[in-house]
Order: sequence, then structure tokens, then C-alpha cells
Amino acid sequence: MTQPAYPIDFVEFPGRDAATVAAAKTFYTDVFGWAFRDWGEDYADTLSSGLSCGFNADPAHAPQQPLVVVHTPDLEASHARVIAAGGRISKQIFGFPGGRRFHFIDPAGNEVAIWSDLEQEQKQA
Repeated sequence: MTQPAYPIDFVEFPGRDAATVAAAKTFYTDVFGWAFRDWGEDYADTLSSGLSCGFNADPAHAPQQPLVVVHTPDLEASHARVIAAGGRISKQIFGFPGGRRFHFIDPAGNEVAIWSDLEQEQKQA
């Protein structure tokens, strides 16, 4: 099987606050043995869950429902393709530790995010 050009490589789960993120980390560590990396009190991502995932309680960026995140080598080009294909941008491009992303609504009403990592963007510049 070939590696897709734009793989789903992350799922982000919402959290109400820092306490729920901490409780989720404890829960998934106890159930599955997952390890986590903290990015402040309101965000943590997994280090050992297979497909990477994170828990987000940042009021400015936390999703309302689980959010599938697709990786792209060119964020601006992907943004343009989403618009050209009829997607509706729900969050314009914004930065976060390690990268940048935007969110869109697909024709079925699902919110999806596309991200690019800073290291890859710096190599292309």
C-alpha cells in the first residue's frame, strides 16, 4: 500500500477545561497505557496511540466534536483547493506550537482540519 499524499494523521478530542484533559490522560493511560506530551495545561497529545490524537480544552481552538486532522505539505494550496471544491472555511489559518492549520466544513457538514508543520514549511522556503 502506498503512503497517501494527504494522510489523516491526527484526531483531536474536545475537553471542557484543563481538569477534563488531565482526567482523559489518566483514563487513557489506565485503559491503554498511552503516554502523553503536554502543551500547557489545556492541551496534550499522545505519544503511543498509533494514529496520533490529542485533547484540547483551549477556549479559542477546542473543537465541538472529535476533529479529524489531515496533514499537507502546502497549507495555502490546500486552503485554495478546499475553497475551489466548495468547502466552507470555518477557521482561517492560525498558528500553534509546531505548525499552522485551518478548519473547513465539508459538503456533508463535517468539520475537518488541515495542518502543516513548521519544520516542513521552513524546508520549503
